Amino acid sequence: MMKHIVMFRRLPSVAKDAAREAHLVRWMRDLHHDIEFARSWKVSANELDRPICWDYVLETSFDDAEAVNRYLPHPAHVALVTELKTYFEWVAVDYTEAGDAQAA
Repeated sequence: MMKHIVMFRRLPSVAKDAAREAHLVRWMRDLHHDIEFARSWKVSANELDRPICWDYVLETSFDDAEAVNRYLPHPAHVALVTELKTYFEWVAVDYTEAGDAQAA
């Protein structure tokens, strides 16, 4: 199982717009309806006001790296990213989830 984790925060150069932000987050949360091969999909908002924290996290899982690579150019994803990049910056991590817990 491949995990795809993305953290978002408002661009420093963009003024906070609660309505626009709510629209984008709702779009993120609903995107899984268009990505039928996603195995799990969860968008959560940060709850603590700390400088190190990002605003939102998207946690998804796919069968494998090939599925992630199918997701990235998917038209529904590309449409969302086009809008997201006008308001948010983000970082991502993709990793294979081990079947059992292992120490690093």
